[in-house]
Amino acid sequence: MFFFNLSLGEFTALFGAVSSAVLALYLLDRSRRKIKVATMRFWRPSEKPPEAKHRRRIQQPWSMIMQIIGMGLLLAAIAQLRLGSPDRSSRDHVLLLDTSAWTAAKSDPQRRLIDEAKVHAIRWLRALPSSDRVMVVRADALPTPATVFETNRAVAEQAILQSQPGSSALNIQAAFDFARRMQRQHGQGTGEIVLAGAGRANQADLPDPATLPASLRLLPVMEPKRNVGIRRFHLRRSPNDAQLWEIFVAVRNFGRAPEAVPLMLTFGNAPIGSSRLIIAPGAEETARFEFRTKSAGWMEARLQVRDGLLDDNIALLEIPEQKQVQVAIFTRQPELLRPLMAANPRINASYAPPEAFKPDTASDIVIIDRFYPPQRPRRPALWIAPPPQGSPLAVAKSNTSAHITRWRAEHPIAQGLRTLDLKLDGATLFVQSPGVDPIAEADGGSLVAAQANPRAVFLGVHPGLGALKFELAAPLLMANILEWMAPEALRRWELDGESVGTVKVALDPHTDPASIQVTGEDQQPLPFSVSENTLQFYSATRGNVRVRTGFQETVYSLSLPDVGDSAWEAPAKIRRGLGRIAGSSSPVRDLWPWLALLGAVLILAEWLLFGRLRLRSRAAATPIEFFNRFTAPFRKAS
Repeated sequence: MFFFNLSLGEFTALFGAVSSAVLALYLLDRSRRKIKVATMRFWRPSEKPPEAKHRRRIQQPWSMIMQIIGMGLLLAAIAQLRLGSPDRSSRDHVLLLDTSAWTAAKSDPQRRLIDEAKVHAIRWLRALPSSDRVMVVRADALPTPATVFETNRAVAEQAILQSQPGSSALNIQAAFDFARRMQRQHGQGTGEIVLAGAGRANQADLPDPATLPASLRLLPVMEPKRNVGIRRFHLRRSPNDAQLWEIFVAVRNFGRAPEAVPLMLTFGNAPIGSSRLIIAPGAEETARFEFRTKSAGWMEARLQVRDGLLDDNIALLEIPEQKQVQVAIFTRQPELLRPLMAANPRINASYAPPEAFKPDTASDIVIIDRFYPPQRPRRPALWIAPPPQGSPLAVAKSNTSAHITRWRAEHPIAQGLRTLDLKLDGATLFVQSPGVDPIAEADGGSLVAAQANPRAVFLGVHPGLGALKFELAAPLLMANILEWMAPEALRRWELDGESVGTVKVALDPHTDPASIQVTGEDQQPLPFSVSENTLQFYSATRGNVRVRTGFQETVYSLSLPDVGDSAWEAPAKIRRGLGRIAGSSSPVRDLWPWLALLGAVLILAEWLLFGRLRLRSRAAATPIEFFNRFTAPFRKAS
C-alpha cells in the first residue's frame, strides 16, 4: 500500500494541519447567547467587550472525531492511496514496431513479417496492467512515434494495425536510443523497451551489446528461408562511344543456401540480355552488359525467381535521349580543328569558309576562326584569335609572345588545367572588361576569357597551332569550352539504381563544392555533406535524385528497398516472447474512489447528527406552542 501523488511525510503534514485546525475550532467559542429579560429598564450595557472564552473540554468529541476521520479519508483520496507495490505502478513502456523494408517479406505465402509482428505486439499490449502507459514507435531508418505514452489500449492497437512497411532499413541503435530518451523525458516509471520484428539491419546500424537497454524484450518473427535481391543497377555511357551504355547489375543472396538466379534485362519491354548468377549465402555477384541506343526509354532488370521479398526483384531506370551537339565552324583551315572535334563522339561538326557565315546558322555552337564577320552570331560563339580591328573584346596586345601566369580554377572552363610553363608565340591578349571573366591570365592581359550573357568565349591563341598543339591542355580546354557553352547537350550522364537511405558518391578531387547540386523528385534541393572527396545524402522515400558536379550529372533512382545486410543476433540473456510481463503478477489497485466516497459519507453523517439541521429541529416549536403564540394577542385584548 502506498501513496501515488504524495509522499508519506507530505500526507502526514497535511493531515496534522487539518486535524489541528478542526481541534482549534472545537475549543474556541465566540458565539453569542440570546437572553430574555422582563424590561429594558433593568438592562445595563456591558462596560467591557465580550471576551472569547476557550473551552476546557470538548462538548461534542464524536463530532470532532468524525470530521477528522472524514478529512483524512479525503486527503488519502487526493494522495491516491493504492494497494500493491510502488515498483509495479504505472510503468511506461516503448513498443518499437519494425516497419523496415524487410518486413514486407513473407515467411509463408499468406502472411508478411509485419503482420506477424503486429500479432505479437497486440498480444503483449493486452497482457499489460491497465495502469501502464505505452508509446508505439514505428522503427525503420528513423524512429517515428505513432502515439504518446497512452493508457488507452484502443489507441495503441489502432496505431499498430495502421503501420505498414517502409522502404529503408532498420536502424536498431537509433531506435533504442530514441526509446531510452523518451522514457527519461516523458516517462514516470521506467518499463520495458520492446522490439517487435525481424531485427535485420545494416552492419553499421547494429547495436553495441554493452549499451543494450536493461529492460529490453524481443518479439521475434520467423524470417523467410530464401531471398535474393538486386542491390544496385548502374548505367554509364562508354567514354569511347556516345551511343553505348555500360550496364552493371549487383545481386545479393540474403538466404542461407546457394542460389542459381536467372537475370533478365529488357529495354522498352524487349529483351536485350540475360545471365545466370550462382551466388553463395550472404555473397554478392555482379553481371555486366552492353547496349547501344540513342533513344530514350525504360530499362528493366528483373530476377526471375519467387522468394520471400518481391520488391527487390525488379529495378527500373529511365534512359535519356542521346543528342548530338551541332557545331558550325567557319574557317579557312578546317584540318586544324578537325582532330579536336573528332575527340568527342557527341559533337557533329560542319565546316564552311568565312564567306558562308550567316548570323542565324542552325547550330548549337558557332566557331569563328581568325576573322570578324559583318554581323555577330545569334548563337553561343567561340572566337579564336579575332583580329584587333573589329574584335568583339578589346585587345590589349596582338601578335605577341605570352606566358600563362594563372588559371582561374573556380571557372568550369579551367577545370583540370594547371599548365603554366607554356610560351605561346603570336598570341592575342584581351583587356579585362566588366561582365567578362578571365580564364587564363598572362602578363599584359587575358589569354582566355568568357562572357556569360550572351554566352561567348574568346581565345587569344589557336589550339591547333604553335606549342599548344602538342599539349594535353589543348583538347581539355576545347572540351571544357564546348561543355560550358552547351551544358545540357554535352552533360556526362550516369544512371544509378540504388536502395532508399544513405547514398555516397565519390567525387573528383578537383570538384568545386560550390558547383554541387542535389535535387529530389520535386526539383527541390536536398541536404548533403562533402567530406574527403565523398558526397553523402539521405532520402527516406522512393524517387529520382539528381547530383550535378560541374559538367557531370548522375541520376540516382531510389526505387529499390533497403534490405539490411545483417541479421542481428541478440544476446541470450534478453527476454523473448511474452513471458512474464512486468507488473502483471502484482497488479496495483486504486482505492481513491472508495476513500472519497467514505469520507463524504462520514462528513455528511456528522452534519446530520451534530450540525445546524439538528439544532434547528430541536429549536422548532411544537404545534401547541405555535397555537398559543398565535392566539396570545387576541386573548390579551379580550
